[in-house]
Amino acid sequence: MLTRTMKKIESKWGGLKGKVRDRMRSIRKRVLAIALSARLLGSAGEERRKRAYRVLLSLTRKVMNQANRVLQEVQEGPRRRRTALRGLAESLETMVERVKQVVKQTRIRIFTGDTKSPGKIVSVFEPQTEIIRKGKASQPTEFGKMVKIQEAENQIVTHFEVFAERPSDSALLLPSIQVHHQRLGRTPRMVAADAGFYSQANEKAAQTLGVRWVSVPNKNTKSKERKRLQHQRWFRSAQKWRTGCEGRISALKRRHGLRRCLYSGLDGMRRWVGLGVIADNIIQMGCYLARSSM
Repeated sequence: MLTRTMKKIESKWGGLKGKVRDRMRSIRKRVLAIALSARLLGSAGEERRKRAYRVLLSLTRKVMNQANRVLQEVQEGPRRRRTALRGLAESLETMVERVKQVVKQTRIRIFTGDTKSPGKIVSVFEPQTEIIRKGKASQPTEFGKMVKIQEAENQIVTHFEVFAERPSDSALLLPSIQVHHQRLGRTPRMVAADAGFYSQANEKAAQTLGVRWVSVPNKNTKSKERKRLQHQRWFRSAQKWRTGCEGRISALKRRHGLRRCLYSGLDGMRRWVGLGVIADNIIQMGCYLARSSM
């Protein structure tokens, strides 16, 4: 990205004092060397991997230094020419800062073993991307943003939210009930969610709001009374309905492209999810009307 932007600036500027050097071939070789060293076990593989990373970081710093020289030359140039290149210069400056952070956190991770670097970013193109630990054997870690999907009868999504920072699941239950009341004019008779949403305070507050059946399992309970409650027919039926809601998430990913956002930025992601939800709701309303007319 840095080299490509510098070449665009060089082309539009009509030539810079120093020719922009393309180091992509050397960088690709180092990336391949790192991938191959990952196959080697033990201290020999670790040392080989560190050597490859040292060369890669050195090359990256050279590209960053070149980018800073290009920015300085543009800033010292005539105002009219600077104005024409303002967008490219701002993009280059932003990307230099992001790459600088990536170099810093890579050095800390590889040479000190610390994976919790302050201000850590996992994508230079989408710096707001978060690391989401799923805890699944097939996919333990995902990268993106947490999205809440709220579904009512007939598979209609009544609310969605893309969070700038991932909240605790237990903090989402009561706001979801309140949003349901605001949009539909009544409190739901039944609320079903997975165990991550459970807390005794949430359950009591939901009942205070007027929810008759709260089906949120407490998997850590040792109370026989609680276990009997969770084995009652209405509780298990609600959990089966919640399991069906997981299919809505799968359909949104598969049918409407929510597996990967093609817009940039957090606002773009919210727009992308919203369009997917609208499209799916239109399909579900059509299916319901078709069944009703038969």
